[in-house]
Amino acid sequence: MTQYPVDMNVKPQVKAFFDEATNTISYVVKDPTSNACAVVDSVMDIDYAAGRITYDHADAIIRYIEAEGLELEWIIETHVHADHLSAAPYIQQKLGGKIGIGSKIMVVQDTFGKVFNEGTEFQRDGSQFDALFEDGDTYTVGNMQAVAIYTPGHTPACMVHVMGDAAFVGDTLFMPDGGSARADFPGGDAATLYDSIQKVLALPDEMRLFMCHDYGPNGRDIQWETTVGEEKANNIHVGQGKTKADFVRFRTERDATLAMPRLIIPSLQVNMRAGAVPTDKDGRPMLKVPLNTL
Repeated sequence: MTQYPVDMNVKPQVKAFFDEATNTISYVVKDPTSNACAVVDSVMDIDYAAGRITYDHADAIIRYIEAEGLELEWIIETHVHADHLSAAPYIQQKLGGKIGIGSKIMVVQDTFGKVFNEGTEFQRDGSQFDALFEDGDTYTVGNMQAVAIYTPGHTPACMVHVMGDAAFVGDTLFMPDGGSARADFPGGDAATLYDSIQKVLALPDEMRLFMCHDYGPNGRDIQWETTVGEEKANNIHVGQGKTKADFVRFRTERDATLAMPRLIIPSLQVNMRAGAVPTDKDGRPMLKVPLNTL
């Protein structure tokens, strides 16, 4: 298995922001030796029925960064989210920083460019983002080295971002009692997701893992931080050496019972554009709703 350059001696400060409407956790990650920081998986608010976009969640992140005197260098997307809209361009406009995502965004753009019948003006080359990461690529947040680990299965473009002793896993894993994310979106695959999870579990046991979502299984309070060791021991889907065959069987059966995320239609159109809201031919913000007439 590939060895990734991680430094457990670097311990970034991590501030979490929970969005109750989408059960999403966003993060501000600070380099321990400078004022540099990164934002991971930001949220833009939408009132779907009213067609109204607001920025309360993003504004809270911006206020925190400004109050702490931090300098934003990166705005990281772990993948093209199907359950919330990214606030990356809004935060970038206010604070700067580069927007980064996995290079397989191009696969997602090609797939959903067809679904939403996007014209030739919609570029499918990832050019809406400032950086496209390949497996094992490194970048810096201040003096702290970060590494992007390719973890497909939930979507084709998923990546885990490791910064010091903290890893931001997107939807590759949930808390131990939450298990794992679905693998039935276009380009998703349960067997591939199992292999990706093994990459995460091969990191040091003390590595802190930060979730993108939590739903409070069995009524417990919302949580978002665990460790590799805790996942290996207690994850209900992959812990204690559960086999790939068992995981694929369970994941496939479970996914067949799940409804589509409530915000999947606006989320995909916005997030494959790096958080930009699409417009009609007259420049007005507009979303499409494909219909299945069969």
